[in-house]
Amino acid sequence: MKTSITVSISQKLLHTIFEGARRLYPKETILLLRGEKKKNSIKISELVVPPLATYGRGFADIPLHMLPVDFSIVGTVHSHPSGNLTPSTTDLNHFFGSILMIVGLPFADETNIAVYDHGGKKRALCVTKA
Repeated sequence: MKTSITVSISQKLLHTIFEGARRLYPKETILLLRGEKKKNSIKISELVVPPLATYGRGFADIPLHMLPVDFSIVGTVHSHPSGNLTPSTTDLNHFFGSILMIVGLPFADETNIAVYDHGGKKRALCVTKA
């Protein structure tokens, strides 16, 4: 039986993600999530701006072949300016890392974010003060 993964991120990093999404709105934004993965948990510690990313209305793209090998990248986060927090088929087919985080309008608090695994299953998110 597969165990459930819990993802944690600081309020500060979450605020940074929201701020970036607001600034690029109505375009989508995309960032790499750097952190540490242990048995049943992933702790996000940094955000990485991907090289040569493309931001547009209804899409954001990273040329995966241009990324350096970095085993500290645990996933990606991107925005859905529509506010819909459900991953699209394209989102799931272009999965990178262990998790996919989606933020949606109004980019304000924990109700505007969702985390998914490779299978598209929603995972728990813990927002920490530090």
